[in-house]
Amino acid sequence: MKKPIITVLAAAALVSCGSSQQQPQSQEQPVQTTQTPSIILEYPQTRKGNTVDTYFGNNVEDPYRWLEDDRSAETEAWVKVQNEVTFDYLEQIPFREELKKRLTELWNYEKISAPSKEGDWIYFSKNDGLQNQSVIYRKKSEDAPAEVFLDPNKFSEDGTTSLGGLSFSEDGKTLAYSISEGGSDWRKIIIMDAETREIKEDTLIDVKFGGISWRGNEGLYYSSYDKPEGSELSAKTDQHKLYYHKLGTPQSQDQLIFGGTPEQKHRYVGGSVSDDNRYLFISANTSTSGGKLFMMDLSKANPTIDTIVGHEKNESYVLDNRGSKLFIVTDLNAPNRRIVTVDAANPSPENWKDLIPETENVLSPATGGEYIFAEYMEDAVSKVKQYDYEGKLIREVELPGIGTVGGLGGEKEEKELYYVFTNYVTPGSIYKYNVESGVSELYNTPQVDFNPGDFTSEQVFYTSKDGTKVPMIITYKKGIERNGKNPTILYGYGGFNISLTPSFSIANAVWMEQGGIYAVPNLRGGGEYGKDWHDAGTKLQKQNVFDDFIAAAEYLIENDYTSSDYLAIRGGSNGGLLVGATMTQRPDLMQVALPAVGVLDMLRYHTFTAGAGWAYDYGTAEESEAMFNYLKGYSPVHNVKAGVEYPATLITTGDHDDRVVPAHSFKFAAELQDKQAGDAPVLIRIETNAGHGAGTPVSKTIEQYADIFGFTLYNMGFESLPNKNGQQ
Repeated sequence: MKKPIITVLAAAALVSCGSSQQQPQSQEQPVQTTQTPSIILEYPQTRKGNTVDTYFGNNVEDPYRWLEDDRSAETEAWVKVQNEVTFDYLEQIPFREELKKRLTELWNYEKISAPSKEGDWIYFSKNDGLQNQSVIYRKKSEDAPAEVFLDPNKFSEDGTTSLGGLSFSEDGKTLAYSISEGGSDWRKIIIMDAETREIKEDTLIDVKFGGISWRGNEGLYYSSYDKPEGSELSAKTDQHKLYYHKLGTPQSQDQLIFGGTPEQKHRYVGGSVSDDNRYLFISANTSTSGGKLFMMDLSKANPTIDTIVGHEKNESYVLDNRGSKLFIVTDLNAPNRRIVTVDAANPSPENWKDLIPETENVLSPATGGEYIFAEYMEDAVSKVKQYDYEGKLIREVELPGIGTVGGLGGEKEEKELYYVFTNYVTPGSIYKYNVESGVSELYNTPQVDFNPGDFTSEQVFYTSKDGTKVPMIITYKKGIERNGKNPTILYGYGGFNISLTPSFSIANAVWMEQGGIYAVPNLRGGGEYGKDWHDAGTKLQKQNVFDDFIAAAEYLIENDYTSSDYLAIRGGSNGGLLVGATMTQRPDLMQVALPAVGVLDMLRYHTFTAGAGWAYDYGTAEESEAMFNYLKGYSPVHNVKAGVEYPATLITTGDHDDRVVPAHSFKFAAELQDKQAGDAPVLIRIETNAGHGAGTPVSKTIEQYADIFGFTLYNMGFESLPNKNGQQ
């Protein structure tokens, strides 16, 4: 399949370093106490309503239901006063500006993406250092001077309108790019003449999820929901539709391809066109895991929608085709995935033949240069094997080290491909790979004031509550003492088949410069060990995820990396649920809790936007009495208890988050502030004109990390930074 250009630089955090000088050691010791410093807090009074829901005869109070109305003046006033309290507190942290200064210094380096050939031009993205959004450049050849092609920093004055992605027509002469305003998942698609950079026609609106896929040079496919009743940021979106837009025609005339009937009702629908423009492949899912797969033969005068896989007990997609021969990636009867081939005339599973069979490691393949690159995860670390289209192994690709590979793939005719390599201590560098010789050479490594040689990253395996072995990578500055006093962030996710593989982060580099430890366990619920590992952390087994996280914290404490006084737990989205559940189950275990954009009301999550699609992982409260009781048993909003001393908590969310609506965080903050028995602060930091995280301006990201790290260290008892500017 043709790869759309993604403007975010290979996960933006993938940067490279050039500084190899060791920082001089300082004899100055940080001022530190064992008690949390005191800033007097007076929380706003949050009105309690009298809403009660009944589930299977059980009454459940929801006193803060009114905070779900993101359009009400009362909610707006509550957000304003909560932010006033939060920022008043954060401004009193003595080293907050120092952290911001150091984050700014380290962030200020040139970031360049791998190039992509489109038509007569080579395109790439670049950020000079502190630009809120990366800029798209182009040039005629590798040696030619580059010119600015598209500058997202000019989309809005405050940098909160971001570029979602770009996709060029087959001849490279027309561009379709999507934008997000205020961080929302709702997108607009703008169509531009790539030569003149003039807008060609009206903007496509109400686009959400699914991407952009061109059919030659004539038009493109995109996905959308009907505008929901009520707030577009929180109202339920249930029926996704795939449309075809023919260039030169109004959006009102766009052809509905899939999703317009009750039989075709799915929450997530996407379409992709084969490189030869012969086939349209359609994915249709009612949840975030598992889905149906369909196809249309576009070479026919009146193509019909034909079924490849007609049930959702699998995840399958078409990797490529050679004429009518389809190459399909699937976990059907192969939890770790395999590649099969089949003729498009009879594409159903009974006709599939293994090309690259399933192995003990999870497969994530890509194509380029007439080869298949099979990337495997081996204990969350990348291994890559190169195959031809007959399934013959050509070689194992020699990687620059132990870490994560991203982006290895390209067009059929390309003989040189590009990939990014990174790990927790290695800023991401771009490599050029020759598909015939198998040789990688460094293409770009920007200069960053960070020396990987000063840090170490180790993988350990610890035992969870039920005896399961779980891997965890622990990263820190060389020379720290394992004395139980190191400030530590334990970061986790554990859901939706998502794998946490090693990657570099400027923010985490600043944390580790301060003598901080950064630990990431690969919890059940993730995809590191395939479908079985994912399923072991879903529905009535969700507690396994929290147990894995708790066991990771206990391992760090028992082995003197840190102690409860110096441990912070952090996670976002499903990881925010992880933090909320862990801190309500084991408030004694950590000093600081940092739930970000979290799913925190497990009885109502499915009533907002596309949240019902998460039921594969969570189940729903209406599903059965057993599921209701299970969800209520760990739902963070419903398990805040009066009289309990909870850790210092900084909840973060965005007022335009239409994926995990901010009401989750609002209600959790209200419960904690009302019932907190100890002196530790409970604050909520609500970013305005911001969403779930994608496209967040650099300036806002730096401010967020300065506040998060400042709050964390301050509540661990530090009155000054442990290591100023990376010095010890």
